[in-house]
This record gives sequence, C-alpha cells and structure tokens, in this order.
Amino acid sequence: MGMLDSRGLAIVGYAETKLVRRSGRSALSLAGEAVSRLLERTGIERSRIDGFATTFAMSEGGNPFYSNLMAEGLGLSVSWCQATDIGGASSGGNIIRAGMAIEAGMCDIVLCLAADAVTTQDRSMQSGHRTEYCDPAGYAGPLSAFALLSSVYDHQYGLPHDALARLAVTQRNGALLNENACEELRKPLTAQDYLDSRVVSDPLRILDCVMRCDGASAVLVMSTRRAREMGFEKMVHPISYAERINFDPREEESTSILQSGFTDVGPRAFKAAGMKPSDVHMLHWYDDFLIALILQLEQTGFCAPGEGGAFVLAHDMGHAGELPINTGGGQISAGQPGLAGGGVNLVECIRQMFGEAGARQVRRHGNAMLSGIGVIPYARNWGTSTVMLLERGA
Repeated sequence: MGMLDSRGLAIVGYAETKLVRRSGRSALSLAGEAVSRLLERTGIERSRIDGFATTFAMSEGGNPFYSNLMAEGLGLSVSWCQATDIGGASSGGNIIRAGMAIEAGMCDIVLCLAADAVTTQDRSMQSGHRTEYCDPAGYAGPLSAFALLSSVYDHQYGLPHDALARLAVTQRNGALLNENACEELRKPLTAQDYLDSRVVSDPLRILDCVMRCDGASAVLVMSTRRAREMGFEKMVHPISYAERINFDPREEESTSILQSGFTDVGPRAFKAAGMKPSDVHMLHWYDDFLIALILQLEQTGFCAPGEGGAFVLAHDMGHAGELPINTGGGQISAGQPGLAGGGVNLVECIRQMFGEAGARQVRRHGNAMLSGIGVIPYARNWGTSTVMLLERGA
C-alpha cells in the first residue's frame, strides 16, 4: 500500500473510557463517551467524520447491521463504513482498512471505534464452529485452547514459569500507574503471588488469563496531508502492516500446534518497514494469555523457539526498561473489554508515542510494534495474526 510506504497515513487522536466490570451500560453508551472525548481532544466536528470502522461487540451478538446502527447511534453520516470481525486483531486492522478507504478516495476522516459491554451482557458463542467436537469434550473456548497450547509448549520446551511470573508482575506494575485500568486489577502483584495463584485449566493459572470488563476506545485517522492542513502537530504513522487469516489450513500436515501466523506476519512487517526486532522501541502486543507473549517473541524474530522465557528474564520490559511491553498493564492487568480488547493496546501505543503517558512514559518512543490475535479454532493455534509497525511523526 503506497500510503503506508510514504508515511501518508496519520493517527491524530485517541480516547478511551475507564475499564469497568459490570458497568450496566451498553456498547453504544460506552462508545458515545469515547467518541465525545475524542472529538473534544481533537477539535474535530462530528459532521467532518465521513468514514467509520468498528469492531464487533460480544454484548450485541451477531447483528448484520452493526456498523450502520452504531453510526446512527453516534450521530454519524458517512460515505464508508465497515465492521471488522477478526477478533482481537480488529482494532489494529481497522486502522489499515481506514487507510485503504482514504487512499481509494472513499472518505477523508475516519473514526475507528472499539466498544463492548461483555460483563454486563454476553450474547456470544466462543466454542468454535465444530460443536460436534467441542460440546461433548467440554471445550470452553479460549481458556481450553490456550491450556492446550501451554501443555504442548510445556512438553516441548518446559513452561517458563519464572518468565511468565515476570511478565505478570511487569504488566501489573503498568496497571498501577494507569487510572483507566480496572480497579479490581490495580493491586500490587509479586512473582510469588503469580506462582501461588490457582490453576483454572491445567497448566494455566488464573493470573495467566485476562479478566473481561466493559469499555470503549476511539481513534481518529486521516491522511498526513490532511492532518498537516488541519494543524495537527502530534501524529503517528503506520509504516508497515501484515495480516494472516487461517494460518496453515493443512492441519493434518501441520508440524506443531504452537506455530502461528506470527511466523509469517512478523518477518513480512519488518521487511516492509526496513526494520529488525532490535530496532523496536516498545511492544504493545495482544495479551489475552501470557503464553501468547512468549510465542510472539519467538515467532516474530526476537528469539528462537523455546527461548522466549530466557529472553524475558534477560531483559527489563517495564516502562523504564530496555524493551517496554504493554505499559498500561495490557489486557492482562487493565482488563479485556470483549471484542474491543485490541483497542486497549492500540490506545496505549498511541499515548506513549504522543509522549502523554505520564508516570509510565517510556524513554524511547519513536516507534512501536502492535500486534493482534483473532479467533481460536478447535485444537489449533489462533487463526488470525497481525503485526503493525508505527513511527512517530516528525
């Protein structure tokens, strides 16, 4: 995409609600709050927005008119809209889809929204489409899937319990400095607390897993040319993006359930940006389970297979460290607002790159790496993997 190559796409603003358990609100109500904050921060009039991309909401089920109805509820009249259904990869994916629509001349200024109220109401089904296998076995969706992945990793390499504990503590320390994180998670955590936490799906501990919540985030995207015309001084440019849906469909020939699309999208994104892992200033990675961070380290090129734990123990990944990760707590320690979860990491990424993260501001914030994970098929690794590399505007 030429627009990305020339740094022609700009993210100029962000906003989010506080993440809350059982808010009693709807996805639309939360979305309205996030959008109002975004418009106030950017000074953009609602009528100027002519493009709209949204994630789906577990709280709303599978409404085929979801993006249309959300646009109506938000008072938007647009010339392009879509709802993206690649799970936790949708928030980042919508930035690029917005860029493609802008480049195609379909719209000028795009609102990218993520909102869900899954702990107030959950109308989703996450057991996968193979119910004839899932239901008799008691397969409980992502928890069962990541327990299987963890068991295979344990068999092949040995689970790096100390490294997982380090990641849990590192991200919790970020949440302690994040006023928008769920209050239930803003409590100090030690490595021993992690190791002593109860097993919920062997070998997963409860502190390996996300806690669901309600919340919303909103991001404003336009061409760099338009951003400069409108006087925006702070902006972030996506400089490369790679996406893989349904990695390795020849499942009967697959060599390892551990291998995911990150083995494809990581190298592709780095090549397109002219970067390598050692060039990255910070990581904002999808973290529904801590083992996913270990696998991403290994499969995007930061270390070899089986060495993710050693990599974590050898590097300071806190906000003041050499390779900060999920500095606001990530979803693990800030909360996962359903299918809007990817927005938690995206907004923290932009906040850091704008230099607006306060007490948790990283020292080097000229670039960042954002990732997304989507659907969890039955007895396979996740089905969607995305990587975006971003650069702070001059």
